[in-house]
Amino acid sequence: MITWITIVFLILLGLALLVVELIFIPGTTVVGILGFLFVIGGLILTFQNYGSSVGWAVTGGTALFSAGVFVYAFRSGAWSRFSLKGSISSKVNEDKSIDLQPGDEGIARSALRPIGKGEFAGREYEVRSLGNLVKAGTRIAVLKVDNKNRTIFVEPLND
Repeated sequence: MITWITIVFLILLGLALLVVELIFIPGTTVVGILGFLFVIGGLILTFQNYGSSVGWAVTGGTALFSAGVFVYAFRSGAWSRFSLKGSISSKVNEDKSIDLQPGDEGIARSALRPIGKGEFAGREYEVRSLGNLVKAGTRIAVLKVDNKNRTIFVEPLND
């Protein structure tokens, strides 16, 4: 006959694996499925070895324990340690006044796929090509400057 220790171990291991799935490795589902199977296995063993009344009591206790752990985790702020609290408020090219004009020439400092870095008159800007790949080191020219969105559109120069 299977002891209570085995059943409790299976259920607690299953619940621990479900928590690991939720917090540390979300999206893999393998750990979550294993946790679910351990919990179900522990409950099935309870029904088989101790009868239906004990089985339902353990099922209810497992559900209450799981719900209590999750309620405690949300109320105590344990989940807040895993959430992003900061936000990025800066924008692209925000710290630079865009004094570029269509026709200004520069160099692509990184590959433009379609966005990358371009240098004009010794200053580096984030620039956008019109969808085509531009290799780093290619000479580029400003097509248009969208001051509202702070976007600089460029095209490669054919030398």
